[in-house]
Amino acid sequence: MSKFFNSLQLSLFEREQKGIKRTLKVRSSGIDFYSNDYLGLAKNEILHQQILNEFIAQPSLLYGSTGARLISGNSNYLRETEQIIANEHKVEAALLFSSGYNANLALFSALLTRHDIVLVDENIHRSVHDGIKLSNAKKTKFKHNDLDHLEKLLQRVKERCFIAVESLYSMDGDCAPLIELVELANKYNAALVVDEAHAFGVFGYGLVHQFGLQCKVFATVVTYGKAMGMSGATILANQLVIDYLINYASPFIYTTAIADFHVTGLRKGYQFIKENKSLQESLQYNISHFRNSGLTSSSNKNSPIQILKFESRSQLTKIQNQLEEVEINTFAVFPPTVVEGGERLRICLHAFNTQEEINQLIEKIKENV
Repeated sequence: MSKFFNSLQLSLFEREQKGIKRTLKVRSSGIDFYSNDYLGLAKNEILHQQILNEFIAQPSLLYGSTGARLISGNSNYLRETEQIIANEHKVEAALLFSSGYNANLALFSALLTRHDIVLVDENIHRSVHDGIKLSNAKKTKFKHNDLDHLEKLLQRVKERCFIAVESLYSMDGDCAPLIELVELANKYNAALVVDEAHAFGVFGYGLVHQFGLQCKVFATVVTYGKAMGMSGATILANQLVIDYLINYASPFIYTTAIADFHVTGLRKGYQFIKENKSLQESLQYNISHFRNSGLTSSSNKNSPIQILKFESRSQLTKIQNQLEEVEINTFAVFPPTVVEGGERLRICLHAFNTQEEINQLIEKIKENV
């Protein structure tokens, strides 16, 4: 089998030579400007105590799920939670998944056929591409947030058509023009699917909910590994779509159900976000403070993800290394995560970041630009 191992080694060596080989690192104890924990709920002791109290009151919640949901893994508690989530988002139905990746994989692989076409924003998350690949549907990219380009593509479409976007883009920090996208989808009889992974919690229950577009969007994916500080995801749609996914979505059918102890965290997380809106206000205050620093960011003014672009890879590497030396954690993004020439410093702001921490970050960056 040496020839197989040699080919793997060669691929890794090529990435190493380009300086883009990925490696696993233990989470740093420095100042956090790189995690997706926008509201600080991953470490919130009050929320954790509320979850713990629920386990004490109902020890059976700690049981494992025992199987797939269509066999032994479904529970009344899980079904009730999905209905609570649907009610909170003001949609007919919700279906829980273990991750946003699996939710997108299920949604696109099950709904699309080889006779369909899906128009995707060129910056859409990898999970959407992988879901489409499993469906054998045709895929065409439109320029990022470019409504004119999207409409030109829609004018040529003869097949059943889906449009896939993120409401807040994870590697750009900018928002999709959702209202205009809904209008285009309606005009050309296309089904709009919105991934709310990075908008949920930051903008209430997400931008689809904030703009009241639930009935105009075909399906929405909400994930809990960002602002809620947990993991898992939900597909929000009408009951017909959810019933179809239960019957045809392989990533749902052939996987062990998430356990009730995990679902408990999500239930309490929703309640906590609703009762602690001051966290969103603190986050927006910190975002505004950073945006007023004079640094040039290409991101939305209300986004917790702020993107700084640099002229060269060496300049980006240098500034990230200097930030790490003073224990300020950011994330330098290189190809293949972004296209060649699109290298950037990704800064994530949080409700828990202090003004002093943000000032340190700003001053250190200004020393090197």
